[in-house]
Amino acid sequence: MNRPPEQPEQPEQQALFGWEDTVPADPPDRGGGFRDSPRARRMLNVREVYAEPAALASPRGRQILARLPGVPVTEVAGHWRIPSLHGNDGNIARWTRIKTETLVLGVRQSLTTRPNGRSADWIAPGASNGCAMACAYCYVPRRKGYANPITLFTNIEAITAHVRRHVRSQGPKSEPNQCDPHAWVYDIGENGDCSVDDLICDNTADLIATFRELPTAKASFATKFVNPDLLALDPRGRTRVRFSVMPADDSRLLDLRTSPVAERIAAAADFLDAGYEVHFNLSPVVLRPGWQRDWAELLDQLDDVLPGRVKAQAAAEIIMLTHNQRLHEVNLGWHPRAEEVLWQPAAQETKRSENGALNVRYARDIKRDALARLRELIAEHAPWLRVRYAF
Repeated sequence: MNRPPEQPEQPEQQALFGWEDTVPADPPDRGGGFRDSPRARRMLNVREVYAEPAALASPRGRQILARLPGVPVTEVAGHWRIPSLHGNDGNIARWTRIKTETLVLGVRQSLTTRPNGRSADWIAPGASNGCAMACAYCYVPRRKGYANPITLFTNIEAITAHVRRHVRSQGPKSEPNQCDPHAWVYDIGENGDCSVDDLICDNTADLIATFRELPTAKASFATKFVNPDLLALDPRGRTRVRFSVMPADDSRLLDLRTSPVAERIAAAADFLDAGYEVHFNLSPVVLRPGWQRDWAELLDQLDDVLPGRVKAQAAAEIIMLTHNQRLHEVNLGWHPRAEEVLWQPAAQETKRSENGALNVRYARDIKRDALARLRELIAEHAPWLRVRYAF
């Protein structure tokens, strides 16, 4: 999962048209829904914007700023390295406040689709990076530095055009695999949460609309936030939502600023009825005293709450905790209680990632035994829940 930071480079293909020829100069504002509610404003109460000049000039950039009247904008040369955000260790104490109040707008230069084979067949170029939520184990801030607010990429028309070209170049899926028996699956939210991005602009809606017209492919994204505005986007079965769930006590400690786990589970039927495929991420699995009991209770909750139509199409991914030494040090500055369960040297082993970061994961034997036990719990408490893959 860890990769070197994006470096400025030429897009894979220059756009055939300018901004004004690809989307309306002033995109209509999809206001009046959940994104304008008090709860949404508690999640995102933007008070400062950092933006690349090209992002400010784009229709999507203008749409975003129109929703933020009076908010000061600071122009920056590039979205990835903003010294006052990413290079300032004083921001550790303001970790969640920055996520609430700061927004970065950029133009995604690297438009590439990477093979995956685990959660999805392909990782599409995401329309965002970073998140307004504050999960203590999140891998994205390991690379960004001392602050990790949402960065939205405003060249959404270039991103969706790239996706369409890539899907069409694959042709129909000839053999089923664990990602999907029929469609090529594209993860569209690897480094952010599409449900939260939709509180700010229509990037998520545009991606869902793109896959709606691609009969050989599906979009897929994991989320920890229930955004009812997504129910109106008419995905027609071409988008898979993966609700991430964990025991409630773990979530209250580690999933800060997210929707309660019970709310995520309760939303599954509404999303299925709205035309989404609904899967679950059992993620991350954190090993600590009582973990087996609490996961059994969560599986019982899934079995009790979910109607048969959700169970009939559901599948799950199991993702064991991976942590990081640098993130551990950052977390000690703003949320040390989380590290009491995340940082367990006696049970973890280190692995140097490709970009030189020192990651920690459960030792091989411990991880193997825990995965086997969790599969047993699923078979006992939620036997209808097919496990697509475990990592």
